Amino acid sequence: MKDKILKKAIDLFLSFGFKSVTMDDIAKELAISKKTIYSHFSTKSKLVKDATFFVFEYINAGMNKICVLNKNPIVEIYEVKALVMEQLKGEKNSPQYQLQKYYPKIFETLKQKQFESINQCITGNLQKGIDQGLYRNEIDISLITRLYFNGIMGIKNVELFPTNEFSSTYLMNSYLEYHIRAIATIKGIKILNEIIKNEKIN
Repeated sequence: MKDKILKKAIDLFLSFGFKSVTMDDIAKELAISKKTIYSHFSTKSKLVKDATFFVFEYINAGMNKICVLNKNPIVEIYEVKALVMEQLKGEKNSPQYQLQKYYPKIFETLKQKQFESINQCITGNLQKGIDQGLYRNEIDISLITRLYFNGIMGIKNVELFPTNEFSSTYLMNSYLEYHIRAIATIKGIKILNEIIKNEKIN
């Protein structure tokens, strides 16, 4: 039952946000009592924390599987994007922004874990890109990794990017293209253009 509650909570949080979804909503969706939920999660904050870290661990495991395959680094980063978008496909109200606003301690802990994960994956990606002649060899890997992370976090800010003007898919695709074009060689740009072309066809 605990896993069932957690998975339903994740679906609702991603669809409607951490603030909007109540314990009553989750209980109603599962046709159980709030008492049952509280027997597994003592507070809503505990449920929010467990839900966010469950999603993080799932995405992190998927990223690690992709990053150790030693693929073309531009293909690799687009596969990571696809993994993240698939997991967050129900996201409508920028739950990350709500997490930051209403559960700041959970957000800060999650943010640190996200940086550690992305730092490892993107650092490796950048080095592979340089080695394969797809990224410019003069780029500062440490700086670009941090710029990438800051940008990924930044596009979740609904005050800067209102959801009625910018969909999460559009933001992610646009940011990733922006990132690659900023660091790629001519050889890398050709691969990027081909990936974008194929994504539009599909």
